[in-house]
Amino acid sequence: MTNLLLSCILPHFMPHQSGLFLSLPTVPADMLNPESVVVSVSNVSAMAGSQTVLTCKSYRMIWTQDRLNDRQRVVHWDLYSNQDGDYKAERLCDMYSAGEQRVYSSYNQGRIAMPQNAFADGNFSLVIKDVTESDQGTYSCNLHHHYCHLYETVKIQLEVTEKAREAKRYWDGEKAVIVALQDSTVVLPCVNRNQIWTERHSEEEQQVVHWDRQPPGVPHDRADRLIDLYASGERRSYGPLFIRQKMNISETAFALGDFSLWISALENADEGTYSCHLHHHYCGLHERRIFRVSVMEPVREKKVVNLTNPNSVPPVDPNLGRGHNVINVIIPESRVHFFQQLGYILATLLLFLILLIIVVLVTRKHRRRGYEYNVKKYEEKDVNLKEFSVDTTDLTQYKSEDIRLGMC
Repeated sequence: MTNLLLSCILPHFMPHQSGLFLSLPTVPADMLNPESVVVSVSNVSAMAGSQTVLTCKSYRMIWTQDRLNDRQRVVHWDLYSNQDGDYKAERLCDMYSAGEQRVYSSYNQGRIAMPQNAFADGNFSLVIKDVTESDQGTYSCNLHHHYCHLYETVKIQLEVTEKAREAKRYWDGEKAVIVALQDSTVVLPCVNRNQIWTERHSEEEQQVVHWDRQPPGVPHDRADRLIDLYASGERRSYGPLFIRQKMNISETAFALGDFSLWISALENADEGTYSCHLHHHYCGLHERRIFRVSVMEPVREKKVVNLTNPNSVPPVDPNLGRGHNVINVIIPESRVHFFQQLGYILATLLLFLILLIIVVLVTRKHRRRGYEYNVKKYEEKDVNLKEFSVDTTDLTQYKSEDIRLGMC
């Protein structure tokens, strides 16, 4: 996977009546989960044909069977004070979801307390009776849910005055400030009525992870469901078989808290927006992580030769052999190749024979035609010897004369 760009949406803080709380931009994952929040948005670019991983991890989703459920949720109050120039931190009290609350100092026994039904209604406020000057300082209400990995702290500053008209409450920009009258009873508020403090159903049914995919141009409410995975081990895959084979989540997702989606053999059709939805109804967790995937064609490497420098020599390929070694490799011909060559030869001979027969036949035909023409020509010319008469009278005289001359 190359060119992985991660741009997370930065959280922002807003004041609350009991302290500070973390607020993320709320974006609905779908119509059934309007409370899902976008945790991160990532741009992923990968080469075609490669394998990429869309990382989606959350250790708050790890499911472990714990028999000590009564000790998974705990609240404790601490006091940070600066008396006589010494900074002091002191544990005041704590309480588990199934147990009695403990007060650490004998001086505070019966003087400070939290409501006994705190884990039922989510009210963990600390009540302090007979406030004295030594109670001044910064108090912190610490809410812990070890199973859900949730940790929240609410800070309150307490000041003590002897004048009733100076008693007041206000927000200093970071925490609530309470100015209480000496020897009075004051309540330090710490309220959390979220569903994380009440058990409703079995844990395995409360945790589910699913992946969706939006092809380019498709809105999120029409996304295609790829995979559903439950903490109980139930898994549901959707879409064609080749999609289910190339996109998958690890079998140990809920054991490791790693719900990353593996995509093999990337191609252009895999481009789109992928979203990982984490739901833990018992912990009140609804998160969404968005990945925008783009597929690039592999870049072919080009060898560049420097022609400006004649002395530069291209690097020698170590795979090339040294020297001029010639290796002759004789590959035996198969029977198919032999019959194929024999067929070519026989076809050539047959063609030559046919041409030879044609030439002979044509030659004989021409000869026969010439013979018949000559016979007809001589038959047509009938010479009449009677038409030619030879006069032999004169020849005798010339002959005698010639003989006489010769004798002289």
